[in-house]
Amino acid sequence: MPNRRSFLTLAAAMLATWAGTPVRPAEPDDGAPRRATGDPAMPHPTETSALKVPGARLYYEVRGRGPLLLMIAGGPTDAGVFTALAQQLADRYTVVTYDPRGNSRSPLDAPPADQDVDVHADDAARLIAALGDGGPAFVFGTSGGAQIGLNLAARHPQRVHSLVAHEPPCVLMLDDPSVAIAKDRAILDTYRRDGLDAAVREFMAMAGLDDAGGPADLPPEILETFARIDANMDYFIAHGLMPLSLYRPDIDRLRIAATPIAIGIGEASNQDAAGPGRALAARLGTEPVAFPGDHGGYGPHAGAFAEILHSAFRRTGR
Repeated sequence: MPNRRSFLTLAAAMLATWAGTPVRPAEPDDGAPRRATGDPAMPHPTETSALKVPGARLYYEVRGRGPLLLMIAGGPTDAGVFTALAQQLADRYTVVTYDPRGNSRSPLDAPPADQDVDVHADDAARLIAALGDGGPAFVFGTSGGAQIGLNLAARHPQRVHSLVAHEPPCVLMLDDPSVAIAKDRAILDTYRRDGLDAAVREFMAMAGLDDAGGPADLPPEILETFARIDANMDYFIAHGLMPLSLYRPDIDRLRIAATPIAIGIGEASNQDAAGPGRALAARLGTEPVAFPGDHGGYGPHAGAFAEILHSAFRRTGR
């Protein structure tokens, strides 16, 4: 098992691959829109701003033009992991990525408490309302972000044109979720007993990340971006892991809302990552959509991933 130092190195290497292009440090967050220009590696300029919501302030980035596409990151990650994918889609959509409340550049107004998927979905609905001229948005969520997207589609269907939920960890959809829940409880127990480093090592092993190699050198921008995500790990394990594990999508409300939904599964994902999504797709009566790569395939396979995502929206769109 890697120690904390090797975890940082490994995850930074993953982020470098995910991003595809250097991720620049965020400018100071005072809520004023900003635009980054002149970078040939970033053909679509990026506006950054923030939206005040009850209990938090949401940092977000906007690229491109066209119908609104909201991307929702999962777990301890933030808008940075979607840099390459957003660039691939910005010629067809106005792509909005953001840091979920409590992560990175989206600070909470009060001390952290257990995360609530309803609250996260309300945040997403407010972003769509603020940036989408009142119309519904295409929504892509991955991992815990996919769960937020499912909640959004069930409780705010007027805000969602169609949803692609990539590998939502909805373990309660499994015929027997007890093993998966026990693994997550064990990580939380380790965190409480042995601290964050030990819990992160267990989480990495469960996600299949403990046998990957590390990088030789990384640009400072990538290291800074990963440092944000690494700083979120304590909040995620203490306050996000179990609430997300125990989240049950409201299948009845999703059927009543009739929002078009596709469940995405990584072609290289292990059963822990892909199994809950397959079970959810069966409950919804749909066939999963195969995406390249594994749980984080939207990064290293951004070009192919973008084409499949665009096609899925076209197939599910009303």
